[in-house]
Amino acid sequence: MSSPDPQVRAARNPSTSPVVRGPVVAVTGAASGVGALLTERLAESDEIRQVVAIDERRGECASAQWHILDVRDPAIAEKLRGADVVVHLAVDLDLGTDSAARSAYNVRGTQTVLTAAAAAGVHRVVLCTSAMVYGALPDNELPLSEDAELRATAEATGVGDLLEIERLARRAPRAHPGLNVTVVRPAILVGGTDTALTRYFESPRLLVVAGSRPAWQFCHVEDLCGALEYAVLEKVDGELAVGCEGWLEQEEVEELSGIRRMELPSAVALGAAARLHRIGLTPSPAGDLAYTMYPWVVSGSRLHDAGWRPLWTNEEVLAELLEEVAGRHTLAGRRLGRKDATAAGAAGATVALLGTAALVRRARKARGRR
Repeated sequence: MSSPDPQVRAARNPSTSPVVRGPVVAVTGAASGVGALLTERLAESDEIRQVVAIDERRGECASAQWHILDVRDPAIAEKLRGADVVVHLAVDLDLGTDSAARSAYNVRGTQTVLTAAAAAGVHRVVLCTSAMVYGALPDNELPLSEDAELRATAEATGVGDLLEIERLARRAPRAHPGLNVTVVRPAILVGGTDTALTRYFESPRLLVVAGSRPAWQFCHVEDLCGALEYAVLEKVDGELAVGCEGWLEQEEVEELSGIRRMELPSAVALGAAARLHRIGLTPSPAGDLAYTMYPWVVSGSRLHDAGWRPLWTNEEVLAELLEEVAGRHTLAGRRLGRKDATAAGAAGATVALLGTAALVRRARKARGRR
């Protein structure tokens, strides 16, 4: 007689059932965005014992253990007890959020999670910032290594918060011996995201600042989740950059997108973006334009050395982004005409309004010649 099927044998004798001995992982911001995708991914993994999901509302992952609370609540320490790893994704980078409220939430939330994790005996916290912290500068190397100096300033949307989170990450192991902190820095994130950089592609023309040297590198949210999982499983640690292989030059982006450029002098573009932001027509400060002017491409060498590879190319991610933003053109007569003017990023709004202003000037000149 043949021996019983292994699954039947396990059912008859529960003591022989396979036991998942992987980590218990807590994810903050688990109900939406990257947090929801990562929660589902980890819940389906054979290498993860249990997922603890934390957010201000319950998400859709039925197999996770949910706790509903604000990450700034010190009570989170009790919810983290028993977790081996915490992935902190409850960070607000919404363009429509008041900047002071956003910073208070992001910084206080990260401080609370790090302190609570240490108090609960968690041995690893994974934070997610952005490759924007390296800064977009004309003398940046192509690509930047993970160890490159963080030269960004707080002039772009949310970057000040991200730099403060980076500082908290560096201080945490000294303040809490035994706590390991890993920081993951994605390139331009695409896949259900809405940022000043994804809104750049909503414009009828791509703003190009004269004399600039853009280099475009994207990161699909699926690849970011894969990198976060590598960090959770301790396949890699430290400061990690993640993105597609290589980058696209501005000319390649224009050819692939089919969107023509509008080239402006630096003083005009930056001055107009600053004015539009100051009078409340755009949510993005002029500092966001630097990230469309100069390179901030990352190598991702540490993840590569650990065996991780992106599933998406820059060309594929750009195609998905263009599909996502189709029909969302930031035309001055449409989206900026609404009461909620936060519908357009600085770059798109600058293109739209300067284009409109140029038409008005030409019309005035034509009337003056009559």
